Amino acid sequence: MRILHTADWHLGQRFIQGHERTEEHRHFLDWLITTIQEENVEVLIVAGDVFDTGSPSNQALELYYDFLLKLRTTGCRDVVVVGGNHDSPATLNAPARLLRHLRVHVVGCVPECFEDQVLVLDDAAGRPGLVVCAVPFLRDRDVRLSVPGESAEEREARIRQGLADHYARVAEVEQVWQLKALGLPVLATGHLYAAGAAPSESERTIHVGNLGQVTAEHFPAVFDYVALGHLHRPQQVGGQMHIRYSGSPIALSFSEVDHGKQVLLVEFAAGRLTEPRSLAVPGARRLVRFHGTLEEVSAALTAYDNAGYVLPAWADVQVHSELSQLEVAEALLKTIEALDRQQLVVLARRHLRLITLRPLGESDPAAEASLTPSLHDFTARQVFEQRLEAEPAEARAELLRTFDELLEGL
Repeated sequence: MRILHTADWHLGQRFIQGHERTEEHRHFLDWLITTIQEENVEVLIVAGDVFDTGSPSNQALELYYDFLLKLRTTGCRDVVVVGGNHDSPATLNAPARLLRHLRVHVVGCVPECFEDQVLVLDDAAGRPGLVVCAVPFLRDRDVRLSVPGESAEEREARIRQGLADHYARVAEVEQVWQLKALGLPVLATGHLYAAGAAPSESERTIHVGNLGQVTAEHFPAVFDYVALGHLHRPQQVGGQMHIRYSGSPIALSFSEVDHGKQVLLVEFAAGRLTEPRSLAVPGARRLVRFHGTLEEVSAALTAYDNAGYVLPAWADVQVHSELSQLEVAEALLKTIEALDRQQLVVLARRHLRLITLRPLGESDPAAEASLTPSLHDFTARQVFEQRLEAEPAEARAELLRTFDELLEGL
C-alpha cells in the first residue's frame, strides 16, 4: 500500500496586504496530481488545515473540488481529509456524504459516533488493506470538561491527558485491533503540536494542541504510522521514524524561507512500514529576505535573479541605517521602482522595516503614514496582545489563554 502524507495546504491564504496565493496553490496541486500518478499512490492523506479560514473564498473552494475531481483520473483509490484548527468542520463536512461516493473520506471534527473515525480502506484486489484512524484537530470540548478554578498547570495536565485518552480510545476500537491482529497496517492522523517540535511564525497558536504538547509516547503502539499536521516545518516527533509532520507545501510566511517543502511517500510492504521517502515540492514563488545596510539591501535587490520560478518573488526588506526614516525610504523606493516586477515585488512601502541606529529627531508625518502597518497586517491575537500591555503583568497570561480558547470556539 503506497500512501502520500501531506497537510497544511491553507488554500485561500491572503498574504501581507491581501496578496492571494491562488496561483502558487494551483501549481502545487497540479504537481501533486502528476506525482500521485508517477509514484502510483493509492491513498492520499491530508492531515488538516485544507483551508486557511473557516469561510474560504470561492477560488479556494474551486481549487479543492477541482483537485478532487482530477484525482479520479489517477490510480489513487482513496482520499482521507481531516479538519485542522483553521478549518470549519461545517464547511468540510457539508459535502462529506457526496464525496464518499468518490471515495473521499472527510472527518471535519470528532463525529457523534466515535467509531466513525475508523476507516477501513481496500487494497487493489478489493480486500481490506489499510486501517486509518482519522483523528481531526481536537477542540477543548473533545478532550476535557471545564473545571472552574483550576490552575494553568492543572488545565495543561488535563488537556494533555485528554489528548492521550482520545488516541487510546481510538486504538481500542474493536475493528482496529482485530484487523491489526490479521496483519493490516494501522495509520493514525492528528493535527496538534507535539512537544519538542520546531514551529514557525505562521502557525496559529492552538490552545488545546499547544498546551497539550503530546509526546511520541502518547501515541499507542498499534499505530504503524502517525501522519501529523499543524507545524509547517517537516520533522519527526521524538526521533521516531513513524511519527511525522509533512509540513506545508508552500512557504506561508517569511519565517519559512529556508524550509525545504515536501510531501511524504509512505509504503507498507507485507504490513510493515518501510522508510518514508521525502518528495521535494517545487516552488512556484520564492519568498526572500533582504536585511542589512541601505547599500547592502539596494545592491541585493538590484542583483536578484528569479531564474527557476514561474511567479515573481515577494521580498521582505529591513534596513539598518543612521539616516532618518524619510531619507532611507526615499533612497530605497528609488531602487524598488527600478526593479523588474516580473522578477521581484516588495510587498508594500509600509512593510519596509526601517531600523535607525540613532534618535530620529523631529518625525515626518507623511513618512510615518507610509511606513506604519495597518490593522489588516496583524492577526487577532497580535491585536489582543497589544491591548494586554495596558493590563497588570500578572493577569496577562491567563487573559491570553482565555482569548485563545475564544478563538478556537469561533
